[in-house]
Amino acid sequence: MTRALLTYRWLYIDSVGNKTGSGTATDSDGAKERSVRSAFPALGRPRRGGSTTSGSCGTVQERSRPIPKTASPKSARPVSGRLLWMILIASVVSCVLGMSLSIVPGLAYAQNFAPGVRTFSEEAWAALVEGGHVALIRHGNAPQPGWGDPPGFKIDDCRTQRNLDEQGRREARALGEAFRNRGVRVDRILSSPWCRCLETARLMAVGPVEESWPLVPDKHRMFPVRLPELKKIISGWRGPGTLALVTHAATVLALLGFQPAQGEVVVLRPGTGADPDLVGRLFVASE
Repeated sequence: MTRALLTYRWLYIDSVGNKTGSGTATDSDGAKERSVRSAFPALGRPRRGGSTTSGSCGTVQERSRPIPKTASPKSARPVSGRLLWMILIASVVSCVLGMSLSIVPGLAYAQNFAPGVRTFSEEAWAALVEGGHVALIRHGNAPQPGWGDPPGFKIDDCRTQRNLDEQGRREARALGEAFRNRGVRVDRILSSPWCRCLETARLMAVGPVEESWPLVPDKHRMFPVRLPELKKIISGWRGPGTLALVTHAATVLALLGFQPAQGEVVVLRPGTGADPDLVGRLFVASE
């Protein structure tokens, strides 16, 4: 049956010239068609699922082959909303975790001491008396807001900066007196060039004060320039006495991960690596 259909279609196309019925059919062509159609009457009826072709010889059924369905690759499947939410949450969690990991080491150093809390550590005093340690000192009390400087301040003009008040000056004098009373030998004292730090260091009266830019916070924490220099100063200290460094809260935060109170002392032991070891924290209250 199938072979006969193909034979008929070939004969028809060959005689007419194309399967759309263009051209002129001869009488012999009509006779051929009638003979074939009489043998296969079903050819004149259109069948479901195919298309018909009309010509001078009548209507011929063309059966179209079904197009096989190809399975789309898994990668082309649309992502569900639930999966998108999971990816978003995972991204946020990883970001927060990365930020927390950069702060946790400093919090571990601080142990149970909360930032801004007045603390006292005999171990810290013992380390300072022993020598070979570093006293990282935040400047004494300065008026609110308690950080930064007024807009347009000048580094060479103390009147334009945030400066110590009377309480801050008392704290600086009391700290220097406590050093002397406990027998802490200060071999060198460095200070940030800011006036409130220089005044703190000078009021302590434990030695000649040197200005040091590595004690100034970096402008961009992601690209520190001064912090590596400060780490070199600390790691290279071997005594025999104590190295005193008067600085800012932001400098301590970048180095250790926490902010000390104004006038607080953080005692460090120079480590074998780049990061120092925290011995303790102390604060000398002024009368």
